[in-house]
Amino acid sequence: MAKILAISNQKGGVAKTTTSINLAASLAATKRKILLVDMDPQGNATTGSGIDKNELELNGYDLLIEKQPIKTVKIHIEEAGYDLIPANGDLTAAEVELMTKFDRERQLSYRFEEMDADEYDYILIDCPPSLNMLTVNAMVAAQGIMIPMQCEYYALEGLTALKETIDSIKESLNPDLEIAGILRTMFDPRNRLAIEVSRQLLKFFEDKVYRTIIPRNVRLAEAPSHGMPIITYDKSSKGARAYLALAGEMIRRDELELSNKQTKDV
Repeated sequence: MAKILAISNQKGGVAKTTTSINLAASLAATKRKILLVDMDPQGNATTGSGIDKNELELNGYDLLIEKQPIKTVKIHIEEAGYDLIPANGDLTAAEVELMTKFDRERQLSYRFEEMDADEYDYILIDCPPSLNMLTVNAMVAAQGIMIPMQCEYYALEGLTALKETIDSIKESLNPDLEIAGILRTMFDPRNRLAIEVSRQLLKFFEDKVYRTIIPRNVRLAEAPSHGMPIITYDKSSKGARAYLALAGEMIRRDELELSNKQTKDV
């Protein structure tokens, strides 16, 4: 069964979409079967995957409101190796229409439940930078939340607010929801504040913080404008190496977790 991760932070500009695209491509490079779901009406994960969001036949609106199955909405991103549920401004209308639906928080979950259990190894959901019904659908469908964040002054305060949101959804809608990990992004080791915030994260969240750090990298910033993940645009760049390392770290964590669970069940 697929591991479903919502990539979320209520603060914008933290490399959330950059992480969604590049982690999807990096996991696909390890021969895993990957589905990336763009749940942001801005459609940045869609354009960053090389798809024109204004020319879509079907998108996330059709998935959530028209109840189209994933197999009819998804697009295969050939060069990057993953499947994509694309998005555009229609998702804004979907958010409004979801408010009138019964089980409005579970519409994405229902679409996932309709798939074959072994269709994907990982499903990554790129969430909007706000707590709205689209984000709630993602968190209810997910088993874990990956939190990309910059090591800056307001980061810890924002992280506290996000943790409260996760705890609320865990209590009322998805008891299995956990923080899968906190990812330090756009990291500049010359910045003393970044180093101090990183230390605070490690102190309070310990092994929830990924060891992999995503550096500031010009090539990583350029890749979306070419509609490519970084490992396609410049595989030798620091950004590409960092996301490949993150994919490896995630896989090792999940294999260890599965091994520990099997040991307990024996």
